[in-house]
Formats: sequence, C-alpha cells, structure tokens
Amino acid sequence: MKLVDSIVSQAASLSAIRRDLHAHPELCFKEERTAQRVSELLTQWGIPIHTGLGTTGLVGVIKGTRGQSTRSIGLRADMDALPMQEFNTFAHASQNPGRMHACGHDGHTAMLLAAAQHLAQHRDFDGTVYLIFQPAEEGGGGAREMIKDGLFERFPMDAVFGMHNWPGLEVGKFACSPGPVMASSNEFKITIQGKGSHAALPHNGVDPVLVACQLVQAFQTIITRNKKPIDAGVISVTMIHAGEATNVIPDHCELRGTVRTFTKEVLDMIERRMRHLSEHLCASFESQCTFEFKRNYPPTFNHSDESAFVQKVIKDMLGDKQLVHQEPTMGAEDFSFMLDKVPGAYFFIGNGDGVHREIGHGGGPCMLHNPSYDFNDELLPLGGSLWVNLVHAWFK
Repeated sequence: MKLVDSIVSQAASLSAIRRDLHAHPELCFKEERTAQRVSELLTQWGIPIHTGLGTTGLVGVIKGTRGQSTRSIGLRADMDALPMQEFNTFAHASQNPGRMHACGHDGHTAMLLAAAQHLAQHRDFDGTVYLIFQPAEEGGGGAREMIKDGLFERFPMDAVFGMHNWPGLEVGKFACSPGPVMASSNEFKITIQGKGSHAALPHNGVDPVLVACQLVQAFQTIITRNKKPIDAGVISVTMIHAGEATNVIPDHCELRGTVRTFTKEVLDMIERRMRHLSEHLCASFESQCTFEFKRNYPPTFNHSDESAFVQKVIKDMLGDKQLVHQEPTMGAEDFSFMLDKVPGAYFFIGNGDGVHREIGHGGGPCMLHNPSYDFNDELLPLGGSLWVNLVHAWFK
C-alpha cells in the first residue's frame, strides 16, 4: 500500500480537523465556519484561495514547480451537513441541534485538506491543482451555483474528480466504473381538487383521497408497462396530505414524491406519462389537478478515459484487488453538474463495516443519512494519499 508518508504522519492532526468539522455542522449555503476553517488552513500552508463561489464555496490553487505547463486538474470535496439530529454521544458529536454530518462531508473535506498540505509542501509536478471546496450538495445544488459564478471560466480544468465514502465497502477498497454512477434527482407535487362533503354522504362530494389512491397505483404502470425493463427508473410517492377530520371528505389532496432515472429519455417519458395520467384520471373522477415537476440534479455520468485513469491510479497504489466495480445507485449527487461541463469521474472509498463507531447503536456499517453514522478516520491518510497519487499520475 503506497501511502504518502507525510500524510500518514499527520493522521492525528487530520483526525482532529475532521472531528472539529463534525462537531460544528452547517447546512447548505450556510457553511461560514467550515469555509473559514478551510481558508485558514490553506492560507497557513501558503495556498492562495478564492472565496465566494456559490455563496460559501472556495477554491485553493497550487501551482507545480517542475515547469510552465498549462495543464490542470480539479479535486472536489463537499462541506455541508444534513438537517437531522445526531444520536451519537462521543466527544465530537454535533454541537448544533438539528444538524449533523451524516454523509461524511466532514471526512471528504479533511481528506482533500490532507492532500492540500502535502502538495503545497511538495510541488514537484508540472501543472496546476485546483482544490474545490463546495457548499450545498445536500439539495442546494452548490456545484451548479459555483459553476454559475464562473468556476470553470476562472479556473480552467482539463478534468475534475470527486470522491465519496461508502459504508459497507471494506476500508482500503475503492470503487470506480465508467458510465452512470448515480441517478437524476427530481420531485413532483400533485394537488387534486375535489369537492368536500360529509363522510356519511359521499355522493354529495368528489373524494380526492380516492382519486389519489388510484393515481398512486397508476404511476407504477409507467415503470412496469411504459419503461423498457432494461432501463432503470423509480417513482416513489412519499407524502399524501389530506383532511382534518374523520367524518369529513376533504376538498383537496396533495401528493409529493421523487423520480429517479439514469437517462434524460426515461425521465422525459416518466414526466410526460405522470402528467397525462394525473390530468386524465382526475378528470374521469370529475376532479381537477395541478401537476408540478421539478428537475433537481441530472444523472452522475463518469467519462470513460477519466474513469480508466482513476482505476489505474488505484491499482498502482493499492493493487488490483482493492478496486471493485462501482454499482450504480439511485441516489443523486450534484457533482453531476461538474461532469456535465468537464470530463472527470466520481468514485467511492470504503468506509468499513462500522466497527469504528461508538458502541451502543447496533452492529453493521450504519449507512449514510443515519443519525448514528460517523466517518471513519482511518480513511484520512488513505484518501489524502489517493488524491496526491492522482495528481502526480495526471501530470506525468
């Protein structure tokens, strides 16, 4: 295992940084303390920084000393936390009620800081490294906002790469594959307008709850009968809101949920069929509907050459057995906006089987977005070393 000695020797300080970030989680576009902490460290290491991209995002710039090449590479880490209460009781648990680093963004930031410190001290490469510390991945589209603020115009990159921890995948293993990695994220809101009445006299009204039940079932025919079986697609109605009393048929009912696909073609078809079913099924029950469909994040799609490059770096660093196939997931990731603009790849680093977590919250790896989750600090030297090896291999 070819880890970078200077990063390994800093494992304790890196863990302290990560745990400090974990103890002070901040939500999307409000990562003021986190961004300030990152800025202080980069400045301390002699790395010029550019702040204010996507509100609280920042970019550090490290230029190599081995030549005057215009080649460049971007490395991205996300900084924001989730709006949820942490269950852990260890010393570095969240000090901000209702906010928690339950997806490991504190670890992603610390791994990139580990690489930044080493690269700032050992600039033996020919090119420029852009360190992208991104806000608001958790639903805010921080990557999109940084791009709107001129990320790729101000810092031209030949390629951009992102890394995410994955619970259940053994520590020391990485997953990287070309093609679709994560799905698009989309949400819908359907308001069915019926006619309220006494529940004992349903013939005097138009029951929107009955229409909603029919509509939820009808949506699944899109997946089973309109979509090709070999294409991936998910429609999940996750909220149904209606009524205030047991003896009153309400006058309206609201449905909300999410749609996930790997391709725009499947997404277009699902949205079209959902709208058609909503409007015509409601009309058949003498009710009306308002259909709203919002496209949040596009699919995360790895470029072939850049994925092959990451795979080679992993194999050279750790051996062939430490690289596994990256199975696509229907979760979403706003790094997709960056990959839509610049070639690159998004890959996973194993977070282990959960033995690093505090005892008392059950066994197993404790998946992401769980109130008992914690990033595994054993990954910090590993992830930091991978970033450094990636940089040196790129400029070779």
